[in-house]
Amino acid sequence: APAMRAAQAVYDCRCAAAELFNVPEPEQVVFTFNATHGLNIAIRALVSPGDKVVISGYEHNSVTRVLKDIGADVTVARSRLFDAPAAVAAFKEKLPGAKVAVCTHVSNAFGFTLPIYEIAALCRAYGVPLVVDASQSAGCADVDFRALDAAYIAMPGHKGLLGPQGTGVLLCGGIGRPLLCGGTGSDSKNQNMPGLLPDRFEAGTHNVTGIAGLYEGIKYVLRESPERIGEHERAMTKLMAEQLSAIDGLEVFYGSNQSGVLSVRHKELDCETICARLGEKDVAVRGGLHCAPTAHETVGTLSTGTVRLSFSPFTTRSEVERAGKIFRNVII
Repeated sequence: APAMRAAQAVYDCRCAAAELFNVPEPEQVVFTFNATHGLNIAIRALVSPGDKVVISGYEHNSVTRVLKDIGADVTVARSRLFDAPAAVAAFKEKLPGAKVAVCTHVSNAFGFTLPIYEIAALCRAYGVPLVVDASQSAGCADVDFRALDAAYIAMPGHKGLLGPQGTGVLLCGGIGRPLLCGGTGSDSKNQNMPGLLPDRFEAGTHNVTGIAGLYEGIKYVLRESPERIGEHERAMTKLMAEQLSAIDGLEVFYGSNQSGVLSVRHKELDCETICARLGEKDVAVRGGLHCAPTAHETVGTLSTGTVRLSFSPFTTRSEVERAGKIFRNVII
């Protein structure tokens, strides 16, 4: 009975994720350890050495390092920050002849929401499978699996889905080469990995306790809706951007396609110094390149990095106002 309750919890979470992201069948929801795990499964299922792969100018190392390891021929569809039409134009130029495309929905470094539905439509027009990195958008933006018609969509459990670390989700539009091989609890006589989802991509024992926590997070998102959560996070981001824009010497990267992530840098103080000073005042931020050197190269911040501030459904206006005052004090 306890084992069956555990199995039911996993299945319930699978069904909730399918509902949230408009996935036809819950079996197309694969549990991973994080978004990096999911992106490895997706990219290695589609890409072979020498294949032309088009990526955006805002990808995380979880994409670029995998492609480097495979030996893919990577083409960057680079575009200006917060310029959605330019991003579409860049993909339109680079997609012909591509084997696969990979695009982040939201830049983890700058909060730029890329026009993923327009890019997905281009990929369909050119017959190029698309892998979407929804690490910063799942749970706080519109991620519709059917509408995107992507080959794979990867996401972590611990960000917008509000689950514990060590959990992730991969939405699968097809079946490819498995990343790991081993026990699945099904078709045990077969020495090959099962040919059906989700078993083909879920080797080994599930993180059942983590998935149970992820289920609670997804239920919260379903109750509140990604639209309302995203609206709140964008409002908090705008409030912070307005406060920080008034600080002399501070460059604020804020635009019309902004999500709940905000990056800044100072013309004199390095990012780590600012982070340390803020940390002493209990303001939690992240400094550096954020595992996304491609994004910083695109924006022109590769040599300096930025200080990144992130907002959640639970961030309050008073917290933002207090953090803004502290930021001003540590700079001055």
